[in-house]
Amino acid sequence: MSQTERSFKMEHLWEKTKYNKAEVIHMSDEQIEYFHWLYFEESVYDLM
Repeated sequence: MSQTERSFKMEHLWEKTKYNKAEVIHMSDEQIEYFHWLYFEESVYDLM
């Protein structure tokens, strides 16, 4: 993941979820991608 993408997703996570900034900074790229997907990505099944 690029640094720009990582920064965007990290900021999104700590502003809009229960995670604080310190927790998000210590997450791996995989964890950030997973939690961003979990909380913010829409699925076609969400829309049914």
